Amino acid sequence: MLTLHGFPYSNYHNIVKHALLHKGIPFEEHIVYPQTPEMLAVNPMGKAPSMTTESGTKLSESSVLVDYLEDAYPEKPLYPADADARAQVRQLMKISELYIELPARRLLPTLLAKVPVEDKVLNEIRSVLTHGINSLNTLATFSPYLTGSELTAADIYLRYVMSVAQQVATNVLQWDLTTEIPGLKDWSDLMADTDIAKKVDADREANAKEFMAYVAGLGKK
Repeated sequence: MLTLHGFPYSNYHNIVKHALLHKGIPFEEHIVYPQTPEMLAVNPMGKAPSMTTESGTKLSESSVLVDYLEDAYPEKPLYPADADARAQVRQLMKISELYIELPARRLLPTLLAKVPVEDKVLNEIRSVLTHGINSLNTLATFSPYLTGSELTAADIYLRYVMSVAQQVATNVLQWDLTTEIPGLKDWSDLMADTDIAKKVDADREANAKEFMAYVAGLGKK
Protein backbone atom coordinates (compact mmCIF):
# COMPACT_ATOMS: atom_id res chain seq x y z
CA MET A 1 0.00 0.00 0.00
CA LEU A 2 1.14 3.54 -0.71
CA THR A 3 2.14 5.76 2.20
CA LEU A 4 1.69 9.53 2.04
CA HIS A 5 4.07 11.27 4.44
CA GLY A 6 3.21 14.79 5.56
CA PHE A 7 0.60 16.63 7.55
CA PRO A 8 -3.02 17.62 6.81
CA TYR A 9 -2.47 21.34 7.42
CA SER A 10 -0.14 21.46 4.40
CA ASN A 11 -1.77 22.55 1.16
CA TYR A 12 0.79 20.63 -0.92
CA HIS A 13 0.12 17.49 1.12
CA ASN A 14 -3.58 17.98 0.45
CA ILE A 15 -3.07 18.27 -3.31
CA VAL A 16 -1.68 14.75 -3.35
CA LYS A 17 -4.20 13.49 -0.80
CA HIS A 18 -7.09 14.82 -2.88
CA ALA A 19 -5.67 13.12 -6.00
CA LEU A 20 -5.36 9.81 -4.12
CA LEU A 21 -8.93 10.03 -2.86
CA HIS A 22 -10.26 11.06 -6.27
CA LYS A 23 -8.62 8.07 -7.91
CA GLY A 24 -9.75 5.73 -5.13
CA ILE A 25 -6.21 4.53 -4.42
CA PRO A 26 -5.78 2.85 -1.01
CA PHE A 27 -3.09 4.60 1.04
CA GLU A 28 -1.83 5.15 4.55
CA GLU A 29 -1.35 8.68 5.84
CA HIS A 30 1.77 9.05 7.96
CA ILE A 31 1.55 12.38 9.79
CA VAL A 32 5.06 13.79 10.09
CA TYR A 33 6.47 17.31 10.03
CA PRO A 34 9.23 18.95 7.97
CA GLN A 35 12.89 18.52 8.88
CA THR A 36 12.16 15.89 11.53
CA PRO A 37 14.19 12.66 11.51
CA GLU A 38 11.12 10.76 10.31
CA MET A 39 10.65 13.07 7.33
CA LEU A 40 14.35 13.13 6.48
CA ALA A 41 14.25 9.34 6.37
CA VAL A 42 11.85 9.44 3.42
CA ASN A 43 12.90 12.72 1.79
CA PRO A 44 16.45 14.12 1.98
CA MET A 45 15.01 17.64 1.59
CA GLY A 46 12.92 17.07 4.71
CA LYS A 47 9.82 18.52 3.03
CA ALA A 48 6.18 17.48 2.91
CA PRO A 49 4.66 15.75 1.10
CA SER A 50 6.59 12.62 0.34
CA MET A 51 5.43 9.19 -0.71
CA THR A 52 6.56 5.61 -0.41
CA THR A 53 5.22 3.56 -3.30
CA GLU A 54 3.99 -0.02 -3.09
CA SER A 55 7.39 -1.18 -4.33
CA GLY A 56 9.19 0.88 -1.66
CA THR A 57 10.40 3.75 -3.86
CA LYS A 58 10.56 7.07 -2.01
CA LEU A 59 9.36 10.12 -3.95
CA SER A 60 8.87 13.80 -3.19
CA GLU A 61 7.54 17.06 -4.72
CA SER A 62 3.77 17.29 -5.12
CA SER A 63 3.77 17.58 -8.93
CA VAL A 64 6.00 14.50 -9.17
CA LEU A 65 3.67 12.59 -6.88
CA VAL A 66 0.57 13.57 -8.87
CA ASP A 67 2.29 12.58 -12.12
CA TYR A 68 3.34 9.25 -10.57
CA LEU A 69 -0.23 8.52 -9.50
CA GLU A 70 -1.44 9.25 -13.03
CA ASP A 71 1.18 6.92 -14.55
CA ALA A 72 0.82 4.10 -12.04
CA TYR A 73 -2.96 4.31 -11.58
CA PRO A 74 -4.44 5.53 -14.87
CA GLU A 75 -8.01 4.79 -13.83
CA LYS A 76 -10.06 7.96 -13.22
CA PRO A 77 -7.49 10.14 -15.05
CA LEU A 78 -6.63 13.64 -13.90
CA TYR A 79 -5.00 14.58 -17.20
CA PRO A 80 -6.58 14.62 -20.68
CA ALA A 81 -5.48 12.03 -23.22
CA ASP A 82 -4.48 14.65 -25.81
CA ALA A 83 -0.85 15.80 -25.47
CA ASP A 84 -1.64 19.48 -26.03
CA ALA A 85 -4.46 19.41 -23.50
CA ARG A 86 -2.24 17.63 -20.96
CA ALA A 87 0.38 20.35 -21.41
CA GLN A 88 -2.26 23.02 -20.82
CA VAL A 89 -3.22 21.36 -17.55
CA ARG A 90 0.43 21.23 -16.46
CA GLN A 91 0.86 24.87 -17.51
CA LEU A 92 -1.97 25.94 -15.20
CA MET A 93 -0.50 23.83 -12.40
CA LYS A 94 2.89 25.50 -12.80
CA ILE A 95 1.43 29.02 -12.96
CA SER A 96 -0.62 28.30 -9.84
CA GLU A 97 2.47 27.13 -7.98
CA LEU A 98 5.12 29.59 -9.15
CA TYR A 99 3.17 32.81 -9.54
CA ILE A 100 0.36 32.51 -7.00
CA GLU A 101 1.31 30.11 -4.20
CA LEU A 102 5.04 30.74 -3.88
CA PRO A 103 4.88 34.55 -3.70
CA ALA A 104 2.00 34.33 -1.22
CA ARG A 105 3.94 31.78 0.85
CA ARG A 106 6.65 34.40 1.47
CA LEU A 107 4.13 36.16 3.73
CA LEU A 108 3.19 33.15 5.85
CA PRO A 109 5.62 34.18 8.64
CA THR A 110 3.83 37.52 8.74
CA LEU A 111 0.42 35.83 8.82
CA LEU A 112 1.27 33.12 11.36
CA ALA A 113 3.87 34.79 13.56
CA LYS A 114 3.39 38.52 12.89
CA VAL A 115 6.90 38.81 11.45
CA PRO A 116 7.20 42.35 10.01
CA VAL A 117 7.78 42.80 6.30
CA GLU A 118 9.00 45.81 4.34
CA ASP A 119 6.71 47.67 1.94
CA LYS A 120 9.19 46.92 -0.84
CA VAL A 121 8.66 43.18 -0.33
CA LEU A 122 4.89 43.59 -0.15
CA ASN A 123 4.89 45.47 -3.44
CA GLU A 124 7.11 42.84 -5.06
CA ILE A 125 4.80 40.03 -3.94
CA ARG A 126 1.72 41.92 -5.10
CA SER A 127 3.35 42.40 -8.51
CA VAL A 128 4.13 38.68 -8.95
CA LEU A 129 0.63 37.75 -7.80
CA THR A 130 -0.84 40.17 -10.33
CA HIS A 131 1.09 38.49 -13.14
CA GLY A 132 -0.09 35.08 -11.95
CA ILE A 133 -3.71 36.21 -11.72
CA ASN A 134 -3.56 37.77 -15.20
CA SER A 135 -2.16 34.53 -16.61
CA LEU A 136 -4.85 32.51 -14.88
CA ASN A 137 -7.55 34.81 -16.25
CA THR A 138 -6.15 34.34 -19.75
CA LEU A 139 -5.76 30.56 -19.67
CA ALA A 140 -8.55 29.23 -17.41
CA THR A 141 -12.12 28.88 -18.66
CA PHE A 142 -13.99 28.04 -15.42
CA SER A 143 -16.57 26.19 -17.50
CA PRO A 144 -17.17 24.88 -14.90
CA TYR A 145 -13.61 23.57 -14.31
CA LEU A 146 -10.38 25.30 -15.27
CA THR A 147 -10.05 23.67 -18.68
CA GLY A 148 -13.66 22.73 -19.43
CA SER A 149 -16.24 20.18 -18.39
CA GLU A 150 -13.86 17.69 -16.71
CA LEU A 151 -12.00 18.06 -13.42
CA THR A 152 -8.23 17.80 -13.88
CA ALA A 153 -5.11 17.96 -11.73
CA ALA A 154 -5.04 21.71 -12.41
CA ASP A 155 -8.30 22.14 -10.48
CA ILE A 156 -6.96 20.21 -7.50
CA TYR A 157 -3.72 22.19 -7.59
CA LEU A 158 -5.42 25.57 -7.75
CA ARG A 159 -7.87 24.73 -4.96
CA TYR A 160 -5.11 24.16 -2.43
CA VAL A 161 -2.87 26.90 -3.83
CA MET A 162 -5.69 29.42 -3.36
CA SER A 163 -6.23 28.27 0.22
CA VAL A 164 -2.91 29.90 1.07
CA ALA A 165 -2.98 32.78 -1.41
CA GLN A 166 -6.44 34.00 -0.43
CA GLN A 167 -5.65 33.81 3.28
CA VAL A 168 -2.42 35.76 2.88
CA ALA A 169 -3.86 38.30 0.45
CA THR A 170 -6.89 39.00 2.63
CA ASN A 171 -5.07 39.29 5.96
CA VAL A 172 -1.70 40.77 4.96
CA LEU A 173 -2.27 42.58 1.67
CA GLN A 174 -5.91 43.54 2.35
CA TRP A 175 -6.71 42.21 -1.12
CA ASP A 176 -9.68 40.02 -2.04
CA LEU A 177 -8.44 37.81 -4.86
CA THR A 178 -11.95 36.61 -5.68
CA THR A 179 -12.67 40.04 -7.15
CA GLU A 180 -9.67 39.71 -9.48
CA ILE A 181 -10.56 36.34 -11.04
CA PRO A 182 -13.98 36.11 -12.73
CA GLY A 183 -15.51 32.70 -12.13
CA LEU A 184 -13.31 31.89 -9.14
CA LYS A 185 -16.09 32.11 -6.56
CA ASP A 186 -18.46 29.71 -8.34
CA TRP A 187 -15.58 27.37 -9.13
CA SER A 188 -14.42 27.42 -5.49
CA ASP A 189 -17.93 26.56 -4.30
CA LEU A 190 -18.10 23.70 -6.83
CA MET A 191 -14.72 22.33 -5.73
CA ALA A 192 -15.63 22.55 -2.04
CA ASP A 193 -18.97 20.77 -2.42
CA THR A 194 -17.64 17.21 -2.67
CA ASP A 195 -17.17 14.49 -0.08
CA ILE A 196 -13.44 14.41 -0.88
CA ALA A 197 -12.94 18.15 -0.35
CA LYS A 198 -14.99 18.08 2.84
CA LYS A 199 -12.87 15.23 4.24
CA VAL A 200 -9.60 16.95 3.32
CA ASP A 201 -10.80 20.22 4.85
CA ALA A 202 -11.99 18.49 8.04
CA ASP A 203 -8.66 16.68 8.43
CA ARG A 204 -6.83 19.98 7.91
CA GLU A 205 -8.88 21.65 10.64
CA ALA A 206 -8.31 18.72 12.99
CA ASN A 207 -4.54 19.02 12.45
CA ALA A 208 -4.39 22.79 13.02
CA LYS A 209 -3.66 22.72 16.76
CA GLU A 210 -0.89 20.14 16.42
CA PHE A 211 0.67 21.96 13.48
CA MET A 212 0.64 25.30 15.33
CA ALA A 213 2.34 23.61 18.28
CA TYR A 214 5.00 22.34 15.88
CA VAL A 215 5.50 25.90 14.51
CA ALA A 216 5.70 27.30 18.03
CA GLY A 217 8.31 24.71 18.92
CA LEU A 218 10.49 25.84 15.99
CA GLY A 219 10.58 29.33 17.45
CA LYS A 220 12.00 28.01 20.72
CA LYS A 221 14.95 26.21 19.11
